[in-house]
Amino acid sequence: MPAYLDHAATTPLSAEALAVLTRELSRTGNPSSLHGSGRRARRAVEDARETVAAAAGAHPSEVIFTSGGTEADNLAVKGLYWSRVAEDPARRRILCSAVEHHAVLDTVEWLERHEGAQVTWLPVDGDGVVDLEALAAELARDPASIALVTVMWANNEVGTIQPVARIVELAHAAGVPVHSDAVQAFGSVPVNFKESGLDAMSVSGHKIGGPVGVGALLLGRAVKLTPVQHGGGQERDVRSGTLDTASIAAFAAAAGAAVSALPVESARIAALRDLLIQGVQDRVPDAVLRGAPGEGRLPGNAHFTFPGCEGDSLLFLLDLAGVESSTGSACTAGVPRPSHVLLAMGLDEETARGAQRFTLGHASTGADVEALLAALPDAYARARQAGMAGHESSIQTAATAARHGGF
Repeated sequence: MPAYLDHAATTPLSAEALAVLTRELSRTGNPSSLHGSGRRARRAVEDARETVAAAAGAHPSEVIFTSGGTEADNLAVKGLYWSRVAEDPARRRILCSAVEHHAVLDTVEWLERHEGAQVTWLPVDGDGVVDLEALAAELARDPASIALVTVMWANNEVGTIQPVARIVELAHAAGVPVHSDAVQAFGSVPVNFKESGLDAMSVSGHKIGGPVGVGALLLGRAVKLTPVQHGGGQERDVRSGTLDTASIAAFAAAAGAAVSALPVESARIAALRDLLIQGVQDRVPDAVLRGAPGEGRLPGNAHFTFPGCEGDSLLFLLDLAGVESSTGSACTAGVPRPSHVLLAMGLDEETARGAQRFTLGHASTGADVEALLAALPDAYARARQAGMAGHESSIQTAATAARHGGF
């Protein structure tokens, strides 16, 4: 089995989620149906709603089930924007951090291109933390024109945790609602929707040991949201569509298990992360750790840039050695480009292209870290040999190396 160090992309199903998913898949019934099978499915959904609400620090009525984090982000950002503009057409400004996941980033850019949104990208410091002074200045500049603020709870690439409570405090003082993509944070660090003061918060199942294809939007009961899709009026008439009972129940099982074990698991995973970071720095002194230090980053995240090599080359060579990681960068038509997160943090393009993200989760062990540390020095040396020969050529070189056993 390979050493899987890409839990930020997706995690293996937890035992609790697998048991519930298997049970529910053997049953039938539409939760909107009135007969016995439908009522049983509805009970399963509502029990899951209560479990997810408790895990996220929310009221059950605030849980809107979706197909995942991307849909939840789209629903929150578009829905808040449309609702706010409908109330006052002058509310066209969106304040968004420059390091958002593409589920938020691309949604905001779509609203800018097609719906007349005026976007202000909030800068971050060298660790990826949002500049609160810049946020305060933007909020003070004609607050009546702002539709919403959206800032992720924790970054999916470098693991930096944002000062969400302070962001909400500043925005609410100006009368502006706040959404946060908490997909990476939920189940990894304490997340409490009520205590945060957020108006909307996105979470996802497959990042915490649940199945792919299910998530939720936590939405304040008084918050007005324009639906993105229309149909049967499910989920408070905010998100129409037949509910996936099996996935929802399994998501809830994973959420309950993750949050109940959070203090112990967070400490265990953080200890593995620290061993990984120290081991990488010992074996590859040129590697530079990116993101906030210590408790300012997610317990399972270790993100490095490796000078003199293409991140994809290193990824392919580690994969060949039985270690699965990620560059954390976006890819269009097979051509990688530098991470917008690293560029926003002040890195130049060449440095950003040497990124490698190692992320740990509930299934991670010390053996995974040892496998990485054993494979990394040789993989890095070979990746440096390939050099930064250009986007496509370096990918082709790395792929050829993977097929033929090295450079």
